[in-house]
Amino acid sequence: MKKTKSPMRVAAIMGVSALAIAACVGCGKTADKKGDDSSSSSKATVAAKAEKVNTTSGTVTTTVDMSKYDAGKVVRVWLPVAQDYDYQKVTDVKFNAPGAKTAKINKDSFGNKMLYIEWASDADLSFHATREEVTRPKLKEDDSAKLPKDAKEALKGSKLVPVNDQVKDAANKIVKGKKTDLEKARAIYDWIIANMNRDESVAGCGKGDVCALLSTKGGKCTDINSVFVGLCRAVGIPAREQFGIRMNDADITKNQHCWAEFYLKGTSWVAADPADVLKTVLKNGWTKDQAETKEKAEYYWGGYDSERVQLSEGRDVTLNPAQSGPALNYFGYPYAEVDGDAVDYYDPANFTYSVAFQADNK
Repeated sequence: MKKTKSPMRVAAIMGVSALAIAACVGCGKTADKKGDDSSSSSKATVAAKAEKVNTTSGTVTTTVDMSKYDAGKVVRVWLPVAQDYDYQKVTDVKFNAPGAKTAKINKDSFGNKMLYIEWASDADLSFHATREEVTRPKLKEDDSAKLPKDAKEALKGSKLVPVNDQVKDAANKIVKGKKTDLEKARAIYDWIIANMNRDESVAGCGKGDVCALLSTKGGKCTDINSVFVGLCRAVGIPAREQFGIRMNDADITKNQHCWAEFYLKGTSWVAADPADVLKTVLKNGWTKDQAETKEKAEYYWGGYDSERVQLSEGRDVTLNPAQSGPALNYFGYPYAEVDGDAVDYYDPANFTYSVAFQADNK
């Protein structure tokens, strides 16, 4: 679903304290140490309004080469196309598919955009993206507030993120004694960081099979953040994943990322990315209880770095036009079929595709 910034979310960005903005510098280099219910002084708030959140901007280009497939085969490709979402602006969408039988940008039932191409050669797609850093707002709860349509949809399960007895039982144990949605969401977030780990052996971003992950407790970003989403939904808190790619290098072909949000009545959508906390723990050899880990956990509780661009949302995705194969678990990678058989999108070298990022000159 295409989204525009709500006044609540704009206010959340600008109303954060000057201290928090200074602390949350790109990629979570230091933490937002502000408590969940802390408030800024009037002077700090005025100072914060004069500050600008960090931004990352530049051009993302996906190049696809399907020329190795034999002439006469039906080659179909769907490429994710970024669009405006909260905290990001997308412009200058262009594509080039010489000799294509069809080359058109479509939308699916989730509102995701995609370039659909049917042809037997090569193509490229580019767009310019500007992404804002997300800093944690003051988190307020209002149980009397009504859930908007997108939040109601975010209570529903999917094939690999079911709201079943297994997930409910696990969630209820984690949130035992917690009274409010905010307390429950934070308990789930803290439990994931304490009990799960990043597993580099997992292909791509992982499948996000919550029932299996409650036992294995290891995976990558889609795995870890799907557990957060599933456990939140199981206790009645709307939550959702967002799929995109990191804009942090010239070659970002394998830099796909998944992150999460939960809905708090009285505040709106709130960022959460326990997967990035656990990735940083692994990369730096940190323990779970050391200060750096706790700082990173505070940063990604309500905040995100700016080095990411959202491409899609939703699970069990039917593309437009529909793919021959089953519904996609999620649409964060290029997808292709040759004579109706899916190509392995976790293997870009044999697909073949690449994704590049050219940062704007500052």
